[in-house]
Amino acid sequence: MTTFYKEFQKVFLSVDCIIFGFDNSKLKVLIGRRQMDPGRGEWSLYGGFVAASESIEECAARTLFELTGLRNLYMRQVGAFGQVDRDPGERVISIAYYALINVKDYDEKQLKEHGVEWVDIQALPQLYSDHNEMIRKALKLMRQKLRTEPVGFRLLPSLFTLTQLQRLYEAVTGEEIDKRNFRKRIKDMDFIEKTELIDKTGSKRGAFLYRFNKRTYNEDPNFKL
Repeated sequence: MTTFYKEFQKVFLSVDCIIFGFDNSKLKVLIGRRQMDPGRGEWSLYGGFVAASESIEECAARTLFELTGLRNLYMRQVGAFGQVDRDPGERVISIAYYALINVKDYDEKQLKEHGVEWVDIQALPQLYSDHNEMIRKALKLMRQKLRTEPVGFRLLPSLFTLTQLQRLYEAVTGEEIDKRNFRKRIKDMDFIEKTELIDKTGSKRGAFLYRFNKRTYNEDPNFKL
């Protein structure tokens, strides 16, 4: 380390991760009780401090891996949060990221190990510091992205019904979607493939299962819903 900038006050740099999941037709966020002071015991996002040897993106990826055990997740930066009094302990600036995962990839054992749980986005408690604001901004960005890119498929299993897909879009946008119009649009999207498999968990008649074809989408990315 050099001896430069000694005349300036040091600040801490951290990342906070907003992890979205989709389950039982609900958009959910992974949160837990804070394990350190200040704010011990308060509901909080999962985060960590940036090490001197890593970039903020590397820190975010490391933090996500520590929590989920998953690599190469869909991850996007939300923004910087730097109100002077946002952390009562020290002067801390946080860079927030949001990630999308399939809740089935994160089992009960991992939830208990890290002391976190999935909470409905519509029933969030008051979180530590400005974490509620981080989630609101992340949700706004994800809604914008969802209309121009098929990022929602990262929240679904590899095989899904059209009803599941519609419920996902409704959960993220917070708006009810007309079933007939939605399915008409889906039929025009070559990258959503109908399979011969049938899901009979919802009814005796069952519903056809679909899948997302990433290669087809990459060849013709003119997507808008």
